[in-house]
Parts: sequence; C-alpha cells; structure tokens
Amino acid sequence: MGKPPIRTLSIVDMHTAGEPVRIVTGGYPELTGTTILDKRREALAKHDDLRRAMMLEPRGHSGMYGVIPVRPHAREAAFAALFTHNEGYSTMCGHATIAIGKWLVESGQIAATAPETRFGLELPCGVVDVACRVEAGRVVETAFESVPAFLSQKDAELDVPGFGRVACDVSFGGAFYAILPASRLGLDFFSTPLERLVAAGTAITAAGRQQLSVLHPEEADLGFLYGTILTDDAVAAEPTYNLCIFAEGQIDRSPTGSGVTARMARDHGRGLIGRDIERRFMGPTGLPFQARITQVKDDTVRVRVAGQSAFSGTAIFEIDPDDPLGHGFVLPPNYGALRG
Repeated sequence: MGKPPIRTLSIVDMHTAGEPVRIVTGGYPELTGTTILDKRREALAKHDDLRRAMMLEPRGHSGMYGVIPVRPHAREAAFAALFTHNEGYSTMCGHATIAIGKWLVESGQIAATAPETRFGLELPCGVVDVACRVEAGRVVETAFESVPAFLSQKDAELDVPGFGRVACDVSFGGAFYAILPASRLGLDFFSTPLERLVAAGTAITAAGRQQLSVLHPEEADLGFLYGTILTDDAVAAEPTYNLCIFAEGQIDRSPTGSGVTARMARDHGRGLIGRDIERRFMGPTGLPFQARITQVKDDTVRVRVAGQSAFSGTAIFEIDPDDPLGHGFVLPPNYGALRG
C-alpha cells in the first residue's frame, strides 16, 4: 500500500465585527444526512478531524469559528450551513450568518438584487430569513430574522465556585445562553480585566451545564447551555455592551448574533422591551449590531439582527498524513498532561 495522499481544504476567511468566520469552500466530504441535524451529527461522527484541522492550531486558534456549507433540506432555503468552533458544532451563529450573506451574494452564488437581496438560510436551529443591502454590487450590511426565540428560565439560581449563589436568566436565540449583568457578580463590566470576566462566564456556564435542565420544546439536539453572556447595566432599549463566552471559554469578538437575539427575547419576556424598538449592541471590538423585535407570537419573538462583515483572505490548507499535528492541537494546561 502506498502512502495516504495529502488532503487539501479550500478556505475563505472573513470576519464580522472582528469575530472570525472561516468558510470551507472545497475538499470537505459531502454530508449525506437527510436533515440538517442529521448532517451535524454526521460531521461530528465521521469528519471531526477536519473541524480540528480548520479550527485549532497550527492553522487556527482558540477563538476561531467556522462554516461548513451543506445542501439544504428545507424547501424555503436557498443554502444551508453548519457552524464549528474550538469545541464542536453550534446550532446558530449570527455573526457567521451575516458573513455568509455577503459571501454568497458577492461570489455570485445568490444573484444580487439591489437595493436588497433576500433568501432563506437553513441552519441547525431552523431556517432564518437573510436580507443583504446591496450598493454597487457589494453587500454593505446583512441582516437576518431569527428563529422563534424565548425566555426559558427566569432567575435560575446556580452555585458558582468563587461567587456563591448566583441568579441568571436562560434565554434561547438559536442557542441557549445564561444571561446576567457582571455587577451581579460584584464585577464592574467596564473596569474588570477581560480575563476575569471570561473566567467568571466560563464558571457560570460550567455550573449551568451541571445544575440546570435546559430543554428545547421541539428539538432535543438544541437542548443544551451553549454559553454565558455578561452584560453592562444599561436599561432596555439603550445602547449596551455584552461579552459572550461560549464553548470552552471561547470569546466572541462580535456582539454575538444569537446572543443578541437571546437578550432581546429575555428582555421581552421580562416586559422590558416591545416590538419594533431598535437597540444597539457592542462586543469587545466596539463594532455594533442593531436589533429589533419584528414578530411576537405567544411566548416567542423573532428578532432582526443587522451588522457588517468583511473578507480577510483565502487559503489552501494541506493535511499531511505524516504530520502528527496535522489535525490540530490545543495547548495543554501543564506539561504534566503531556507526560500522561
């Protein structure tokens, strides 16, 4: 038998408000699952080595985020995608959705129509409506309208190491988040070092995953706590900052599209904000997303989130079967882990 061939993956890199979006455009096997959740399970079971190769070092980093284009199943969708990160596969990603809109239209995969190009995008959480504002053939802003979002748990109490008993809300915006102001932890949102906020958010996520029952009313695959959003103390409808910590302590550089959706759903569920009131959200880079509730039905809302993305490069990745780190690595917590 001869040596296995070197595998190649074609990549387009983008970012939305500073948060990376790595889209694989060639070399990834076609997923054959019937539904998009089938495809998500298939990617995890059969091709997770390729996720690692794209997301982790030496080609990626702990904050990398990715998109795997797949064939849509839903009739109303023109395109479909899976989302990846340093830990696995998320169910919704707003910043990546904003980038996908620009990529599809500017690459000609979706025909550009000025002043607005609209299409359905199928994601693991469902189909979202995407609207790209087009000027002179370029997408200058992308918006999406979320799947039904809702406040799932109000004032859920957690025992968090280092902070004691902590109350948070759990809200769904395509993924489930624990949401609370940093001040509830005794931390000033604007003066506390970022690493301290990240450590606090990671601790809350870990506690929530152990102590809370998080269930989606329709899809079992969506029923898990994805991350924690720490906020400032701005009142509803005023401009606000937040910090989203997800996966294994990964920091979203953008305001977080699904997190913004979850925050709007949470505020609506608490009676703090109504329909068609636009709010401005900023993440760690300070670049904004705009959000407003467009539909209210029973205990759910749909939220329109808008932002801007940009291209940052293209690449061909080579995965050499003789490279022991070819499918990526994560730095160990200590050298003792290497001896083990």
